[in-house]
Amino acid sequence: MRVIGADGSQVGIIPTHEALRLAEEQGLELVEVNPRAAPPVCKIMDFGKFKYETSKKEKASRRHQSTIVLKEIKLRPKTDRHDLDFKIEHIREFLSEGNKCKLVIVFRGREIVHPETGQAMLDRVVKSVTDIAMVEQRPMMEGRRMVMIIGPRVGVIRPSPPAGAGSTGAGGGRPPGAASGGGAGGGGGTSPPMPAAAAKSG
Repeated sequence: MRVIGADGSQVGIIPTHEALRLAEEQGLELVEVNPRAAPPVCKIMDFGKFKYETSKKEKASRRHQSTIVLKEIKLRPKTDRHDLDFKIEHIREFLSEGNKCKLVIVFRGREIVHPETGQAMLDRVVKSVTDIAMVEQRPMMEGRRMVMIIGPRVGVIRPSPPAGAGSTGAGGGRPPGAASGGGAGGGGGTSPPMPAAAAKSG
């Protein structure tokens, strides 16, 4: 097998028992990082520390992730003031959570021949939330519906992190992309490295 030292240096191609002896002398473990290579590649490392640091990186990554939801709000060309104010309040609340809103004007009967009434309604909504929102998709017709998408204004609203992010333990879980059993694949990278002592000897 090809062995990489704890400092990243190339030890070279040596028998498995010799590689294990080198790892033991340093109080470390021999970890198979690319079993598909010819010969397989192993690295001398502190495997427990490796798993801990990988878990920390995974949690940090999750903390910075956010789930953006697109909420559809239906309006009529002649939605009355009370209903409009109620819907605008919900739109502002939704935008404040870092989500986007799909505003839909639904035309009925002969209302479709006056699309400017729908445009006017959308303009009223946008004007009411312009302090925290920006237009991401200009109004466009989809059959008997006029659709516009607005999202939170950049720098004004920060998306909230997903619920439960970063709640996993530091040492118990598998590293990212872990699969059941086996070492890390050189091509796919779907499984974490595993101590070479537990892998098939090369």
